[in-house]
Amino acid sequence: MFIILVTVLITIVLVQNTEPVYFSFLWATFRMSKLVMMAVVGIVTFILGVLVGRPAKVKKIGADYIEGEHERNSPGTLSDEDRDYIS
Repeated sequence: MFIILVTVLITIVLVQNTEPVYFSFLWATFRMSKLVMMAVVGIVTFILGVLVGRPAKVKKIGADYIEGEHERNSPGTLSDEDRDYIS
């Protein structure tokens, strides 16, 4: 239900902003519909959000990260004090 509501609201905003406006980008000035510009910005930000938010291998320059060092199912990840606290 939430997704449908958000979709309807986004559609209303996009349809209300169809008039052309002037945009300046670096040295160029061009005329474009607000609808197209808002759609492009939305798509680009969605793609960037997916790329930034996706889980990936940790790659840090200068870090001492060892792949598989902190596995979830490893029995040695908790100290005895932690096990006593949980029990």
